[in-house]
Amino acid sequence: MIQTNVHREITPLAPEDSFLVFDRIKDEFDFPIHFHPEYELNFLKNGKGVRRVVGDSMEEIGDIELVLVGPNLQHGWELHNCESSKIHEITIQFHNDLFDTKLLDRRIMKPIKDMFERSAHGILFSEKISDEIAPRIMNLSKIDSIDYFLELISILHDLARSRNQKLLSTYTSDFKNFENSDKIKIIYEYVQLNYHKKISLNEVADLVNMSQVSFNRFIKKRTGKTLVEYVNDTRIGYAARWLIEKDLSIAEIAYKCGFNNIANFNRVFKNNKKCTPSKYREEFSGIKRVL
Repeated sequence: MIQTNVHREITPLAPEDSFLVFDRIKDEFDFPIHFHPEYELNFLKNGKGVRRVVGDSMEEIGDIELVLVGPNLQHGWELHNCESSKIHEITIQFHNDLFDTKLLDRRIMKPIKDMFERSAHGILFSEKISDEIAPRIMNLSKIDSIDYFLELISILHDLARSRNQKLLSTYTSDFKNFENSDKIKIIYEYVQLNYHKKISLNEVADLVNMSQVSFNRFIKKRTGKTLVEYVNDTRIGYAARWLIEKDLSIAEIAYKCGFNNIANFNRVFKNNKKCTPSKYREEFSGIKRVL
């Protein structure tokens, strides 16, 4: 059954970024149902009893699993019956246009192209290939620059050619046209460039030649959020990234992300991430890299 109140996640991937990798060990594992236009490869170890939701598929997972989720397909994970205190999670996200059509149409890329098309349903890879590929996925966050890019392509190619893949959802994304709009693209690009500044409803409405009333209806329909909520989601995405990657104070990060009031930043961050910025930084035991 398609859920209509699904959260559209704003990932911390900037337009000029290629990949994002999270590598962490957690004792809590609850990701509300969400979607985003980026591809996501999700590896879990020691997660027996976690419940995975991808599209209309809902299953309790085993000790190890590897799933590829295509653009805008709703997905999430819940602790459910898992009693492990050391769930190893590695999530890799990359832009849906990183591999353009001309590249994917090359003969050598056909397995990956076909896999990307299947990922519209979500793909569960076999336990055998998950075990085999695990050391390489675990090593990804330690690789730099072009070697990371080449290794990810190699991993995707090996996964694409692997046997016993299982499609998870019976339907494809109900949100596939989410960003197929010139107006949404203009708004997205403007917010990405200006999230650190004050952004007014009037200036964004003018950008897309709409009245403020029409714009309010438009963005609420397309994102499920007001402009303020949409901009704040982007700001919090960057704040979460910098809390882990940069040696800056929480106040410095708040101001760099466009919040001119630390109390407001703390409130919005807690509402978005379900914890305070300081706790988020303290409890993140792992690696987060963007290349």
